[in-house]
Amino acid sequence: MGNSVNTNVGALVALQNLNQTNTELGVTQSRINTGKRINSAKDNGAIWAIAQNQRASSKALDAVRESLQRGQSTVDVAISAGETVSDLLVQMKEKALAAADSSLDTTSRASLNEEFVALRGQLAKAVSTADFNGVNMVKSGGTTIASLANSDATSKITVAAQSLALGGANVTVAAAATINTVTAATNMIATVNTSITNVSTALSKLGTGSKALGSHINFVNKLQDSIDVGVGNLVDADLAKESARLQSLQTKQQLGVQALGIANQSSSILLGLFR
Repeated sequence: MGNSVNTNVGALVALQNLNQTNTELGVTQSRINTGKRINSAKDNGAIWAIAQNQRASSKALDAVRESLQRGQSTVDVAISAGETVSDLLVQMKEKALAAADSSLDTTSRASLNEEFVALRGQLAKAVSTADFNGVNMVKSGGTTIASLANSDATSKITVAAQSLALGGANVTVAAAATINTVTAATNMIATVNTSITNVSTALSKLGTGSKALGSHINFVNKLQDSIDVGVGNLVDADLAKESARLQSLQTKQQLGVQALGIANQSSSILLGLFR
């Protein structure tokens, strides 16, 4: 096409190139500002959808971790109560053994019985107050813990309740037990021994459950970190590359402005032909 005052082809081409450069520059500046290569569905719908689904999974794992932590805290409180119960039973055995001595006088036996009853009361109180967030695993009819194990709530980690109440399956010492006679004291020794063994077994089960919850918390933390890294790989911008690209586009933009200025001068050159 020849020279024309109606259509400046050079200016049109220069303007198209400048507009393209400005568009690319805007994209690069957005990536630098947000730190993301894909910030919305219009950038890349498929990748954005995948990343959004993974973000949802990561957020869901927050709830899983909180459930596991609550469960572990509840079990740990139960373990603390169980250890107290075990220590009290050891002391109760000591009192029963001393009271089984037939040579004791009435006053001494009564004193030992009072101490035994006081220990029995402490045991009952330790069991009844072993609550965490309103949940008690060691009272009679205690609550079994079932913490979330995955983000779909289709899997759970269960820790069974272990009753440590007086007169129960584990602590066979009756709620009204005494050692005020030689016979009662002698029988109580065997009862307390059985209770100590049962409580140790119950504590072992609670300890195993707490360890399982703790291990799964660590796994969930690592899983969440892996998901977050995967999302970053999908959508995060390489700021080193974007910085270099920004400088390149800024230089290209300046050259485009100069090229457009030169192209716009072509029409004025035509005036020289008519002088």
